Amino acid sequence: MDAPAQARAYADTDFSASNRLFVERFRTLCPAGFAGRALDLGCGPGDIPLRLARAFTDAAIDAVDGAEAMLAIAREAAADEPQVGARIRWLRAYLPRTGLETSAYDAVLSNSLLHHMADPLDLWRAVRDCARPGAAVLVMDLARPADEAEVERLLALHAAGAPDLLVRDFRASLHAAYRIDEVREQLAAAGLAALEVAMVSDRHLAVSGRTAAASD
Repeated sequence: MDAPAQARAYADTDFSASNRLFVERFRTLCPAGFAGRALDLGCGPGDIPLRLARAFTDAAIDAVDGAEAMLAIAREAAADEPQVGARIRWLRAYLPRTGLETSAYDAVLSNSLLHHMADPLDLWRAVRDCARPGAAVLVMDLARPADEAEVERLLALHAAGAPDLLVRDFRASLHAAYRIDEVREQLAAAGLAALEVAMVSDRHLAVSGRTAAASD
C-alpha cells in the first residue's frame, strides 16, 4: 500500500477488535510481562506497535513496513504519544532482504502480512532468523474461507458500509489467505514446526509459540 490514499483509507478503518485480539494473544505468550526487544514485521500504520508499547512499558519495538506511506502515518501517530513512541523504531524494509539483525529479538510478531507475501516462506525465514533462542512468536492473519458463500458472509458481516476500495481489498485478501494445513506445511519447511496454528476468530488464524531454546 504505497499510495497515500490507500494507506490513509486503511489507517482510517476500524481494526481495533482484531488489533486488540493480537495484543491479548501476545499477553498469553508472556504472562509475566515482556521487557525485551520485539520485531513487528508489516506494521502498517502502526496501531499494533503503539498498543504493544503502551501495554509493555519496558519493551523496545522495531516496527517494519515496506510502504513509506504507512510509516508516515505511523510516525505521525507516535508523535502524539512521545513517551510511547520513543520506544519504537519505524523502519522501511522489504522481505526477504531486510538488513535486520539476526538472532536479535526476544519476540517476532506480524499481523496480516502473510497473505501479501509472494513467497510465504520469506516471512517464516525472517521470523526464524531474527528470533533469539526461546523467543516468543505471534503471527496472525486471515484464514481462507472454505467457499465463496463464506467469503460473502464475512464481507457482509465485517465490511458492510466500508469504502469500495477496502471491500475489494478485503475480498482479495480472503482469497489470498492460507488455511491452517497450508500454514503448518510452511512452518515445517522453515524449521518452525513446533509453533502452534489455530483459528482465533471467524476469519483469523494465529501462529504462536516459542522458538527452540539454545540447548535444543
